[in-house]
Amino acid sequence: MLVELTMRRTAEEPFNNSPVDGIRILALLPEKWRKDLRQATGDVVIRVHTDERVTSAQIRAEVIEALTDPAISHWELAACQTLATGRPGPGEAAP
Repeated sequence: MLVELTMRRTAEEPFNNSPVDGIRILALLPEKWRKDLRQATGDVVIRVHTDERVTSAQIRAEVIEALTDPAISHWELAACQTLATGRPGPGEAAP
């Protein structure tokens, strides 16, 4: 499954353009997921490729749990959009 995650700062935190939080969030997601940090300033956008057996609800739960870490608890999951299910076959491009 290919999913795009969008995280936003909570309202009470000041805005910061540093990509450090994006990298921290990336590091707290499960190692078995293939991850790609797409945007790290403003909103944090991460694409994850997971096993076909993983559901979007499970991904959402993992991300929400990761965001409870005190170093990044000022972020919240704004969107969890499924881009594709399954993995591309030979000669097929991922979206």
